[in-house]
Amino acid sequence: MDKRKLLAIGITIIFLITPIVLLRATTVSTPKFSLSKPLRVACVGDSITEITSYTSDLQTMLGTNYSVNNFGVTGSTVSLDSYKPYIQQQAFQKAENYEPNIVVIMLGTNDAHSYLEQYNETFEQDYTKLTHSFQELDSKPQIFIVESPPVFNNSLGLDPTFFSDTIIPHIQNVADTQNLSAVDVYDAFGNQSNYTVDGVHPNDEGSTLIASQVCDAITLQDDSGSNNPAS
Repeated sequence: MDKRKLLAIGITIIFLITPIVLLRATTVSTPKFSLSKPLRVACVGDSITEITSYTSDLQTMLGTNYSVNNFGVTGSTVSLDSYKPYIQQQAFQKAENYEPNIVVIMLGTNDAHSYLEQYNETFEQDYTKLTHSFQELDSKPQIFIVESPPVFNNSLGLDPTFFSDTIIPHIQNVADTQNLSAVDVYDAFGNQSNYTVDGVHPNDEGSTLIASQVCDAITLQDDSGSNNPAS
C-alpha cells in the first residue's frame, strides 16, 4: 500500500474518532445538578381554606418549586374557648407533622360569632400560642398571617362589625408584635361582596384573589432570600 493510501486511511480514521472523543469529553465535563425538594407550604385555616379553591390556585401560581397542602378545618377558631379551637384539631397535628417550610394561617372569621365576643381579650394570646407552636418545629418555617376576607353579612351568625373593628386589628397586632409577615386579603376584597357565595365564603374569583395575595407575599420573601431551604 503506497503512502498516499495510508495517509487517506489515517485521515478518515481521525475524522471518525474525533466526534466520539468530543462527545465523551462533553459528557464527562457536564456537571450533574440535583434538584432540591419543593418548599412545603402548610395552609392553616377554617372553611375558607378547607372548602374553597384557594389552596389549589396557590399551588398553580407558586409552581413546582413548592408543595402546597390544605390543613383547613371548617368551623375552627383561634379562640381556645370555642367549641372548635383549631389548635385542638387533628389537622393541626398533621400540619406540624408535615414539617412545613412555610405556614400560611388564615383564621379569625369564626371568632366573630357573638358567643365568642366575651373572649375577645384572649384572642391575641391564643393566636400567639398557635404561631409559637409552628415556630418551634425543627423546620423553622416562615409564617404568614392572613387578614381574612371581610364578613359581608351575618346570615351565618357572624358579626361583620365586630370582625372588622375587633378581629382584624387583633390579627394585625399579632403580626406586628411577633414581626411576622402579614397578608392583607381583607383590604384586597374591599367592598366586593360578589367575590363570595354567601357573604363569607369566597367564590372562584375570590379564591383566586386570596391565592394571588398569598403567592405575592411568599415569592417576595423568597426573592429576598429569607425563606428556609427545603430539607
